Amino acid sequence: MDDESRLSYIDTRVGTAPSATHTAGLFGKDTEEYGQTLPAVLEPNGMNFWTAQTRDTEQKCIAPYYYADSLLQGFRNSHWIVGGCTQDYGSMTLMPLFGTLRCQPEARSTRFSHAEEMATPAYYRVSLPDEKIFAEMTGRSRSAIFRFTYGKAGKGYLVVNPNSDEGQGYICIDTLNNQIYGYNPVHRIYQGWGKPAGYNGHFIVQLQKKLTGYGVFRGDSLSPGVIRIGDAAQIGAYVEFDVAEGEEVLVKAASSFTDRDGVLQNLKAEIPHWDFGQTCTDLRQIWENHLSAIDVETGQLADKEMFYGAFYRASFLPHTFNDVDGRYPSFANGTPIRQLPEGETYYEDYSMWDTYRALHPMINLLFPTKGGDMMQSLVHKYEQGGWLPIFPCWNSYTAAMIGDHCISAISDAYCKGIRNFDVDKAYEGMRKNAFEAPSNPDEYKNGMGRRALASYLEYGYIPLEDGVPDAFHTKEQVSRTLEYAYDDFALAQMAKALGKTDDYQALIQRAANYRNVIDSRTGYAQGRHADGTFLNDANAFNFARFITEGAPCHYTWYVPQDPYGLMDCMGGKDKYVAKLDSMFSEQRYWHGNEPCHQVAYMFNYAGEPWKTQRAVRHIMETEYLNEPGGLSGNDDAGQMSAWYMFAAMGFYPVCPGTPYYLLASPSFPSFTLNLENGNTFTVKARNASQKNIYIQSATLNGKPYTRNYITHQDIVNGGVMEFVMGDEPNKEWGAGAENCPPEVM
Repeated sequence: MDDESRLSYIDTRVGTAPSATHTAGLFGKDTEEYGQTLPAVLEPNGMNFWTAQTRDTEQKCIAPYYYADSLLQGFRNSHWIVGGCTQDYGSMTLMPLFGTLRCQPEARSTRFSHAEEMATPAYYRVSLPDEKIFAEMTGRSRSAIFRFTYGKAGKGYLVVNPNSDEGQGYICIDTLNNQIYGYNPVHRIYQGWGKPAGYNGHFIVQLQKKLTGYGVFRGDSLSPGVIRIGDAAQIGAYVEFDVAEGEEVLVKAASSFTDRDGVLQNLKAEIPHWDFGQTCTDLRQIWENHLSAIDVETGQLADKEMFYGAFYRASFLPHTFNDVDGRYPSFANGTPIRQLPEGETYYEDYSMWDTYRALHPMINLLFPTKGGDMMQSLVHKYEQGGWLPIFPCWNSYTAAMIGDHCISAISDAYCKGIRNFDVDKAYEGMRKNAFEAPSNPDEYKNGMGRRALASYLEYGYIPLEDGVPDAFHTKEQVSRTLEYAYDDFALAQMAKALGKTDDYQALIQRAANYRNVIDSRTGYAQGRHADGTFLNDANAFNFARFITEGAPCHYTWYVPQDPYGLMDCMGGKDKYVAKLDSMFSEQRYWHGNEPCHQVAYMFNYAGEPWKTQRAVRHIMETEYLNEPGGLSGNDDAGQMSAWYMFAAMGFYPVCPGTPYYLLASPSFPSFTLNLENGNTFTVKARNASQKNIYIQSATLNGKPYTRNYITHQDIVNGGVMEFVMGDEPNKEWGAGAENCPPEVM
């Protein structure tokens, strides 16, 4: 596949329209019906996501671009938490115009057609007929270059504005150097909502063109000849220039989270020239190298489009936060500016409640050095803020979601043999979260420490009487209990590996706390009072306040560390399987939100892997489409897409922090993982097709293979795994107890 362009399969607009999948709207509504993705130009896990803009705000849950919009407002230097319902921050937008100067985003918005739009990870173009402009965009991690071709002679304009909803931005024009500089102060949401994060998004826009006029604006009021304006709403700057018919006007832009010097260094290092084509070629090569980690062999074009499109969406977050010289603002307060060791990257925006499940395990498998850097960034956050964060975004503490899953991500990296991070310091921070609570109430309210840890330690579960007030998601006590039990398990694995015997014993006992919220009367998760009594409500299939974004039937399966113990809680394997069957036969499964993502794989533990094979293929076919409405829910920083990648390859990390992947139904005739250690792992699926979804037999390196799981070491050692596929299940393959995943509790 060396001569083939993997980029050619990717349309970056998938997920930018309301869901058109089979289960659209079944559970999620409103913003949850959108993928919330971007048609961005970026480097994989780069600093900026350069995107066309159709919505002018950094407010929560409003993405910069929606496919249904017909008017374009400009091109944004975005840091949107891609696929989520959070916020953009520290961004700016620039817009080329012709003939008439209009400065505010709505006033300058102009028609565009998707038929005249091309959106790939390395190159974006669109025709703006009313402006007589053909716009093109490419870039690098911290910088971008635009080529605006004017179809008519006359006056051209470029308008630039910091996207400060708080009216605290600043912008100025340097006429000597033909550049516009500005900054947009970053503000927090969730914990500390609206408070300054302590740093700014700095930006510079450079023009190659000679200026004939310039000015600033505030609202609809223009100030020609004025070079600076700040600390007001709806501000920006504009420049004017003459254009000839067919003339190309080149514009460069860059950003930094440190200062003006940082922006200039970033631009000089990444795009020191005015060669649009060279930058585009460079970025294309970066993407081809990234995507070449997986070679897919199939005659079905649609399968390649789906897979590599998912790979693109799984390559946004966490994203680079430091300048080219290694400087970045301190975690939690912005100051002082820190300096990284040479060669290290500092990452930010970990949508951890989502991404620890599949995205981080995918990074740990394909790009372990990058995975280690991401874990070291978490260590830096612990050192600088005093607590390992729960859900670090906009370089600040948040308690946006529940759980303590930085612990899971670090434990998984360690389990997979990744060591390029400070393991001892990481363990120190992980242990502090699990055993201690902030003595200062203000720290706790600020997002530090586990929510409701005191109740969890006292009762072995979080009772309904604890409303968990100092959290963005209040209550949700049963879900918190289940997630903390898993996190304790993940930390126990690392404690055991490091010889922390006392910690291991305490944590592995706490990992069984999930049993305290499974009601033996029904076998489903249930709310429980402090006196030990369960609710008597028949609520297993209804949304409940003690469950996070779902119903008890969704969260009951959140015991990845001990499915065999869950069987016991339910009254045995037969009842476990019957409940699992009903998740699909009664349409209770909700793929658009993460707590269900391991459910289809849980049949393997019961010795019925053929049902996993059937369910996973059904999910792939009904929950994903290669079109703008092709995601059944928020992509959540790439988790939905990473799930698809694992599913298509036929294995999935049900329990991060352990070295096991559960097998399902590989959908390609052949694919190869080109691993960072130089080894290759090839999976072949003879007769694989839309109908032939069931494993008939398997071999690993030529030897018969009957386990319904595979280990991480099997993969990284390299080799060939071959499946024979058929249209009827082989109920004997992988069914014996000796072939099911081992107990890890």
